This record gives sequence, C-alpha cells and structure tokens, in this order.
Amino acid sequence: MADGKKTDDYELRDKGGSSKGYEPPMSNPRPAGSAPIIAATNSPVFPVLSYCGSSILMTVTNKYVLSGFGFNLNFFLLAVQSIVCVVAIQMCKSSGIITYRDFNVDEARKCWFPVSLLLIGTIYTSTKALQFLSIPVYTIFKNLTIILIAYGEVLWFGGSVSGMALFSFGLMVLSSVIAAWADIQHALQNYGHSETEASAKVSTLNAGYMWMMFNCICSAAYVLGMRKRIKLTNFKDFDTMFYNNVLSIPILLVSSLLLENWSSANIEINFPPLQKNRIILAMIFSGLSSVFISYTSAWCVRVTSSTTYSMVGALNKLPIALSGLIFFDAPITVPSVSAIGVGFVSGIVYTLAKVKQSSGPKAGILPTTSVPMSASSQSARDSFKS
Repeated sequence: MADGKKTDDYELRDKGGSSKGYEPPMSNPRPAGSAPIIAATNSPVFPVLSYCGSSILMTVTNKYVLSGFGFNLNFFLLAVQSIVCVVAIQMCKSSGIITYRDFNVDEARKCWFPVSLLLIGTIYTSTKALQFLSIPVYTIFKNLTIILIAYGEVLWFGGSVSGMALFSFGLMVLSSVIAAWADIQHALQNYGHSETEASAKVSTLNAGYMWMMFNCICSAAYVLGMRKRIKLTNFKDFDTMFYNNVLSIPILLVSSLLLENWSSANIEINFPPLQKNRIILAMIFSGLSSVFISYTSAWCVRVTSSTTYSMVGALNKLPIALSGLIFFDAPITVPSVSAIGVGFVSGIVYTLAKVKQSSGPKAGILPTTSVPMSASSQSARDSFKS
C-alpha cells in the first residue's frame, strides 16, 4: 500500500546508525569492482526505470488478482498487502537499509489514525474501480484527483492555480469523457446483439465509474489530510508507510471477517485449486511492489531533482495505461487510444504548469484574483510555516 507523499530528505543508515547515502564510508576501501555499481546507482536512468517498473508491476498484479478469477475478497487482499509491507520494511530496518520512527500509541491515536482511515477508503475504492474498469480507463480517470486536490489546496492551504494548470484540468476532463464514451461504445458494439448482455456490460462500467468517483474523493481527502498531519508530525516517507500499514491491518482484517463471504464455496471461487498458488504469489508480490514504489521514488528524487521526478510521474501514466492494453483485454480503438493520448498530454501540461509556478512569482487564485482567507485558514497556514 504505497504512500503517495514522497520527501526529499530520504535517508539510508549504515549499521552503526549514522546517516549515509548509498556509498559506504570513505574510510573503508572499496572493492575493485564497486565503482561501476556505485556509478550505476547514482545514474538517473536506473531509478527512473525502477520507479516506472514498480508502478506498472503493482497495477498489473492488482488487476490480475481482482479481475482474473471473480475475486471478491478485497479487504483481505489489502490486509495481506499491508502485512507484507510491514514485514518487508521491518526487515529492511533491522538490516540497516532504511530507518523510521518506532510505533507510538499516542501519536498513532491522536495524529495518524484519521489519515489511515482515509487511506483505507482510498485503496478499497481503488480496488473496486480497478475490478470493474480497464487499466487505461482507470489511469485516465485517476487524473481527476489532481483537480480535487488543487481546489482543496486553494480552499484550505491558500494555494493557487495558474491558467496553464486550468488548461490541463480541461484536458483531464476531456480525456475522461472520451474514455467513458469509448468504453460504452465498445460494449454496445460487442454485445449489441443481446440486449441483456449489453445492459449488463454497461451496468458494470457504470459501477466502475461510481467507484472511481468515490476513489477520487477519498484520494483527495487523504492527500490533503496527510499533508496537514505531516506538517504537524514531521513524518518522513517510511514513517508514513509504517504507520499507515500498521494501523490499517486490524481494520482491514475485521472488515474482511465481518463484511466478506468466507464460506468454503466462495473461497474456492476466489482461490481456484489450479490458480491458487499464482493468486497468493500475486497478492504477496503486490504488497512488496508497494515497498518498491516508495523506495524507488525516494531513490529517484535523490539522484535527480523534484522537477525531474514530477515529470517522471506524468510520463509514467502512459506505460501504465499501455500495460492494460498489452497484458489484459482492454479494447484498442481510436477513441480509447485518443483518450490515453489526451490524458498523457494533460499530465505533462500540469507538470510544466507546476514547474513554471514554483520557479516564478505566485499566480492569482483561480485564476487571477486573490480570495480573502478565513481567520482559521490563515492561522493554520501561519502555524505550518513556523
């Protein structure tokens, strides 16, 4: 369950506890063959490719589990991913590869538990949307979360949105409309001979769009809430991952036991005898891929820059969408490919807008004039700055 918030102050620690980079201490002579390895780890090519690969891997494995064999134990899947994630990062911490703060009950209860609830809502609605929609459509609609986050930052953090960003929002909405239209048209063309099948297919798509709407709302609320809590607690990347997963495990397990069907017949549907081992491995692998995403994103930021990382995130939408066309039976039509292209361009335009906004004077708020902030918003903003 990867956390979306990446920080520039990611640290690695040696076994002695001191803060280090990837290179070993200078006092220790390096083996003769270590120079090419160190040069490779500091090259931007490897972290960028690793980040893109881990993102595709997690999306594809989740789609494989959720849609391949009538899987309906979504809470259980998320619980397994969280358990695998906690075990993996704890092993990395014990080995001295990463570091994060120890679990504090008061800190978890007062500061981070509401954020974990929002994350559970985000990832659950994400699995439901991915279950009903193809990967390209899911990826395109996910862009709409950016619009909600941008407007939330304007309302609660005094943020601003430039005209270029507004243009990218228009492209995001357009790509989503094209993707939905292409999906419905494909369903009607392929199942039009049977009114019952066509109706069922369109109903499935509508359910996916509904879950996608809930996911965008939950994702925006999670990101905005997490931003506030991180400023208050000074959590780093792996602190956030550790707390999110530890707090989510009991909730997900209880939800699975109470809300999901654990009859022997349903278990056999979810884990067919011939496919059971592959599904279990995919579930474990998807949990490990969340750790890979967090680690490779921190690696990417360390050896490149925040601007490059933002651009990589925008460009990464394209291979993720294409993975759905390659590995699954997502329809390949002119409208569907056009939707992917427009969504891809919208991500690039938005990234360029953010880069331009951060490098120049602040633009007005939505789109040209400043709106007076409430006293509570202003005091909260000032407390964040201190």
